[in-house]
Amino acid sequence: MSARLKGRIISSFKLYGLSLRSGAVKYLTDVLQPVSEVEVEKWLDTIVNGVQKLPLTSSFIDRDCIELAVQNSSGGTDKESDKVFEVIDAFRVPRLSYNIDRKKFVLNEAIESVLCLHASADAKAELFKERFTVLHQRTLRHELFTPPAAGASVGQQSKKFQLRPVEYLLGTTSRLGRVIVLGMLIQLKEGKYFLEDPTGSVELDLSQATFHTGIFTEYCFVLAEGMYDDGIFHVSALGFPPAEASKATRSYFGNMNFFGGSSATSAKSSSYLAKVEAENPDAMFVFLSDVWLDQPKVMDKLRVLFSGYADMLPTAFVFCGHFCSAPYGPEHARTVKKCFRELADLVCEFESLAENCRFVFVPGPLDPGPGNILPRPPIPDILTEDIRGRLPLAVFASNPCRIQFCTQEIVVFREDITNKMCRNCVRFPSDKETIPTHLVKTVNAQAHLCPLPLHVRPLYWSYDNALRVYPLPDLIVFADKYDPFQVENADCISINPGSFPKTKFQFKVYWPQRRLVEDSQIPD
Repeated sequence: MSARLKGRIISSFKLYGLSLRSGAVKYLTDVLQPVSEVEVEKWLDTIVNGVQKLPLTSSFIDRDCIELAVQNSSGGTDKESDKVFEVIDAFRVPRLSYNIDRKKFVLNEAIESVLCLHASADAKAELFKERFTVLHQRTLRHELFTPPAAGASVGQQSKKFQLRPVEYLLGTTSRLGRVIVLGMLIQLKEGKYFLEDPTGSVELDLSQATFHTGIFTEYCFVLAEGMYDDGIFHVSALGFPPAEASKATRSYFGNMNFFGGSSATSAKSSSYLAKVEAENPDAMFVFLSDVWLDQPKVMDKLRVLFSGYADMLPTAFVFCGHFCSAPYGPEHARTVKKCFRELADLVCEFESLAENCRFVFVPGPLDPGPGNILPRPPIPDILTEDIRGRLPLAVFASNPCRIQFCTQEIVVFREDITNKMCRNCVRFPSDKETIPTHLVKTVNAQAHLCPLPLHVRPLYWSYDNALRVYPLPDLIVFADKYDPFQVENADCISINPGSFPKTKFQFKVYWPQRRLVEDSQIPD
């Protein structure tokens, strides 16, 4: 029985291109020895499926991977690792790369070991290659681009499209009609736009192009449809790769933890966290942006806010910068430190908030810290030691940052992204839809918070993955000085609380259990 079972185990994994090390085979043989022969096949399929969902870096599977897969397959969870609330730093987001051969995401340990802020030029090239690969695999899985099923009718086949690489256009001398290409929109020569992918670049003629919903900027990835003739791609329609809801993404990649945090698997797959979330229907998050702590009027409104919530405690207050209304030159850092000290004094007037409520602070572009490059680290500890000493649950986060509450995934991004996108677009959106709708659909389609040229919004090349939103989270908070908005697209809610002082003290409240957003305001 033991030898036969060992052979079944090895052959089951070989079917999926996986090889077990001797320790893994011995462990799995011991685990399955008591199981009846009828149940062995079922358990092997479940365990193999569990192994494939892990962030594997090799086809050789060791004992640790098998133990984790068995634990997940048997429904065992470590509740201590399933944190109910966690703020995830942008510099700790998992670096996952899509493996084209294995058709799954794997942890890129080779890059992880040599990360630095000032990376080589290779990191810049890798940045755009990774963005393209993520969007390309997602687009190929969309129903419009999957090959028609065998025996499909002519009408069904006509509704399908085929993606072509740029080299397909460059390699022909004849005229091509109705071609669809996925690539990056870029201006390689002044006044002339090109479409670029890993296989090459082709000049575009956009004079007759119809632009679909979205804000099209340089360096964003587009689906271009048109005719190729005489070395120029004459575009008839320009759109974005179709966005994909989180459930659809996870149906392909299982419970892999894309979001980050202490858990080995996605919080979405935790029955323990789902139960905690269901038992807390009153959990809520309060989002404010441009919290100018140097303005007496703002501090007065915060006192009203805290007094209103003292008897109905939010899960967290999320305050986004800037935390001063204007730069103070050489005294700016000292002013910020004084403002946080005064905020601590104010919160401590409400003992229930000070002891039980979380306060998350996300820096703005003008707050103290290293250069204004994304992702931005938290405000330096030397300026926040007073408030952290008095508010034990205060967290100073990076920008952007991620918040995991039970099974909910929230991304907070403090950036005036709307105006920057509009100022740098190839063609300003039509009036058919509002600007926030165009913005949200662009971000979701690009699977990236800031699809702008790098000279417009600099990024640390090695940490571009920190701004990736794939799979889409439950909530994206664009803390923008633009007017407040709420847009839902692809099962992802995007909100902007607006500038707290400039919107007559408006803010947003999010109820995770109901996935409900409320508009709120502190009246005069």
